[in-house]
Amino acid sequence: MNKQQSGLLYGLFAYIIWGALPIYWGWMRQASAFEIISHRAIWSLVVCWAALAFRHELKEALRILRNPRMFLLLALTAGLVSGNWAIYIWSVTVDRIVESSLGYYITPLMNVAFGVIILREKMRKLQWLAVAIATIGVIALTYDYGQLPLIALGLACTWGLYSVIKKKLKVDPLIGLAIETIFASLPTIFYLTRLEIQGDAQFGNGLWISLGLATAGFATVLPLLAFNNAAVRLPLTTLGLMQYITPTVMFLVGVFINHEQMSGSRWIGFLTIWLALSVLATDMVRSGRPGDQGITQA
Repeated sequence: MNKQQSGLLYGLFAYIIWGALPIYWGWMRQASAFEIISHRAIWSLVVCWAALAFRHELKEALRILRNPRMFLLLALTAGLVSGNWAIYIWSVTVDRIVESSLGYYITPLMNVAFGVIILREKMRKLQWLAVAIATIGVIALTYDYGQLPLIALGLACTWGLYSVIKKKLKVDPLIGLAIETIFASLPTIFYLTRLEIQGDAQFGNGLWISLGLATAGFATVLPLLAFNNAAVRLPLTTLGLMQYITPTVMFLVGVFINHEQMSGSRWIGFLTIWLALSVLATDMVRSGRPGDQGITQA
């Protein structure tokens, strides 16, 4: 197996696992969304730092943590990724997986918009066309839902801003997540302690729910490690195109496993978004410049 073939396998593993995670989070729905998020943060902290120790990168992580600018920016990205996790896991627990898939579909378009607004990047003609088509799709979905698709927009905005800041930081994804989970874990420790004192915690209230919560760190970190291996073996354009695998798997999970309803106008909205993404993908291939490194989730 050559370098590119192994890179494709790593990439497929990462993106398919990210897309299938709603099944995993839904399996633990007897716990509240915030208890799941709290365990995800704490166990991700443990797994990330163990992985850094295994890779002999603890010194590099601590060096970054001691840099005041990096410290503040990673505290900010920790808030964004925590918000993204909260919206995402809550959407799964209330059977809104299809809408959360929409959020990750429109994230690349949101990255383009934030690139223009924050980084002063210039949009190419096909990017303008993609954003215009996507706007029509969002309007169609707003009509269908009777309100703005707030879950989708929340996911796209938090992850889009997260991506823009991480793009400027140029920190290894695993090191970045390891530091972010320090900040994310601090409030969750108090929350979980309160749950335990009140007797409302689901952790320890059965083998399977406890096992599911305790392995949330592996579910978060393993696809990220696979993505890292794919990133050093594949062109960024290939990774940029592969990122659409994740929301597609999420969409299929929502429709065919979770049996969420898809009205005619909802199909029209999604078809319009898919058309916009095909235009964006065409621009990506022509220019050879993916909007980001194709990371769909942390």
